[in-house]
Amino acid sequence: MDLTDPAAPSGPEWPMHGLADDMRPALEEALAQGPAALATIIALEGGGPRPVGTQMVFAQGFVAGFLSGGCIEGDVELHAREVLETGVPRRLVYGEGSPWPDIRLLCGARIEILVERLNADDGALRDLLTHAGKRRPALWFTDGTRRVCAPVGATPVPWPGVFVRRFDPVPRLVVMGGDPTALALASLGVQAGFETTLVRPKGPMAAPPLAGVRYSREAPASALAAAGLDAWTAVAVCSHDMALDHEALLAALPSPAPYVGLLGARRRLSERLAALKADGLTERDLAKLRAPIGLDLGGKAPFEVAVAVIGEIIATRNGQPALERRAEAVG
Repeated sequence: MDLTDPAAPSGPEWPMHGLADDMRPALEEALAQGPAALATIIALEGGGPRPVGTQMVFAQGFVAGFLSGGCIEGDVELHAREVLETGVPRRLVYGEGSPWPDIRLLCGARIEILVERLNADDGALRDLLTHAGKRRPALWFTDGTRRVCAPVGATPVPWPGVFVRRFDPVPRLVVMGGDPTALALASLGVQAGFETTLVRPKGPMAAPPLAGVRYSREAPASALAAAGLDAWTAVAVCSHDMALDHEALLAALPSPAPYVGLLGARRRLSERLAALKADGLTERDLAKLRAPIGLDLGGKAPFEVAVAVIGEIIATRNGQPALERRAEAVG
């Protein structure tokens, strides 16, 4: 977000910089130009629109992320600019016990924020970005002055006053298909923060005109292997071709991918499951399948289905009770 124009208002009229949730790309972009200030919610009481661990990045002419519904961002930015100048970290409190009682939180929460300056040569930051590039979950330890980043499972001993935040790999979504529903799902996946790949075996040479969507014409098994099905990848099979669906499910269901969904009629599901079992899949593999795909929202239009699928993927990731309610309804 370019704030270098002196005639520009103090805050953006439309906070598009807040749509991104993962601040690692923003840090990498900002630090390419110089130091950056990282603001992190380290404590929260009484609710609030954003959870502990939420972050914002501030640099010269650059802002990314958001911490509340707009109640505190302007003030946090002022502190972040001073931290950039001095290099001295700050802990800010808003709500109960705040030294700034005029800054009110409509949600009634108490929010504590750590603001620290990061330089491009920061060792912990380099480690964080390296782990992200290799799709390894990592833990970030910081007290504002000392920082350590280590892969999960090989973590250092915490020290007094340290805040610990987990960083998982960026979520991925692989959509197989080429109809309007598959296109809507791939498009919405990008907007929801997924690294998204659309697979259409032997499809058109030209990629679909969808910003941010990768495209593959390979066969399902090859395309899924190339995408890399790890514990942070969701697969949505929407090809309307029984043979292609079958090949994709044979590859996706035994993989570490926690979500595999299938678009299709419920009346054909038992036949499909029997064929998958005959080809060697276990009951445990088959139990992972979400079919028919998506939460039951009652809609059938392309983007209605896409919303239902993205919602189900997010619910699976967060363990939300929407999945239990759906299971009870199906049963």
